[in-house]
Amino acid sequence: MDFLLRFGAVCGALSGLLIAVPGALEAFTGETLATSLVLGVSPAMAAPLLTALHLKQRHAAGGLAVSGYAANIVGLGLFGAAAFALNVVLFPLGVTPAAPTRVVLLASAAVFAVGCVWFGVGMVRARVHPRVPVWIYLIALPVFTLAARLPDTPLTSGLHVLVGGALVWLAVSVYPNAATSSSATAAANSSSVAVSAGP
Repeated sequence: MDFLLRFGAVCGALSGLLIAVPGALEAFTGETLATSLVLGVSPAMAAPLLTALHLKQRHAAGGLAVSGYAANIVGLGLFGAAAFALNVVLFPLGVTPAAPTRVVLLASAAVFAVGCVWFGVGMVRARVHPRVPVWIYLIALPVFTLAARLPDTPLTSGLHVLVGGALVWLAVSVYPNAATSSSATAAANSSSVAVSAGP
């Protein structure tokens, strides 16, 4: 369990940086091949963070958060594939997607945005993670998702930095500290002692 939390935290922090840093640079340079390639791989790093967020709140989360996680992870898979295709494949080739492809890409973004809201509401209700980045996740991430293909402006760059910073903050919050690990080990040990001492 600690491994999944650590892995999710490290990947989530990396995902946040891969969004925030290129986003900040694009305020001055516009979209470049380098920033496009970096942004294209960032969603893959977010998937372990999403799982870590879910695991950390699993005892406090109700059905809304559980179903929200399911919707969000599927949406992230779709949106991540779309972001990869747009930023890593189509942008370097200078290819504009055909109309049917644009519809599918927009639908993928919409599914992810709905999943973000759904899971975000679940996190708000669970009250396990820091409130500020949770609210940014709930509000700014869907806007960021649907605005992904807008022209680069200081506003879209600021959105990149805001979302990336929130992901880093959430990643830091799920990283297990020594006290948490010790209490979990103690609970596991007392549980095993109780079982062995039972009838």
